[in-house]
Amino acid sequence: MARYNAPFEIHVHGQVALRTDVTFDNLQDALKPLWKYAGAKSLVAASGSFYEDEPGIKFDSQEHLLQMCWTVEGDDDFRQALDEMCMNLNDVAQSGAAIEVTFYDTEFDEDDEEDASDAESRDDFVMLFVGPDPASIMQVQRDLLVQDVVNLMERHFDGAELGGVVAAIDSLFSQRFDDLVNSLQLGKPPRGSGGGSSGMGHGGGRKPRHLH
Repeated sequence: MARYNAPFEIHVHGQVALRTDVTFDNLQDALKPLWKYAGAKSLVAASGSFYEDEPGIKFDSQEHLLQMCWTVEGDDDFRQALDEMCMNLNDVAQSGAAIEVTFYDTEFDEDDEEDASDAESRDDFVMLFVGPDPASIMQVQRDLLVQDVVNLMERHFDGAELGGVVAAIDSLFSQRFDDLVNSLQLGKPPRGSGGGSSGMGHGGGRKPRHLH
């Protein structure tokens, strides 16, 4: 359902490995926050993207995969739907996975020279993590961080020189996991567990809408 004057086009992108016993009906329940937000009555009705050249939301029953390359019009309240979706996907995921969500400001025109000096895009990028348990989520976070750090540092150092950096990252995540386990054993909320998501502003320029 079209949302008139929606301030954002919101792109959800990711692939989640599902448990082998997960059916389409299970997945439809897990993704209910998304398709209800889109104004649809079922996952099938909402699976098509706002852009026809994007695959949308796909369930591969043979490979047990959820694949999302899907855009919807919306507002900041979509973040609540994302939170609910992540909680639901934790219950059906086989392993940890990352989901990218990009908010594109529909009112911002970087080619408009008259407004370029005053206007600032409200684009935002959020990385969400889902998984059957905290360890699987932390593993995905660790792998992405290692990839980002190594890619950055290889501009200045040979890859073989970065073993110590990777070891330091592993040590940080090991300590975080130990803190989580200890806090759960003590019945306290886990320290530093920010709900399995992280966000970054648009920073140094607008990201292009990506198609995969």
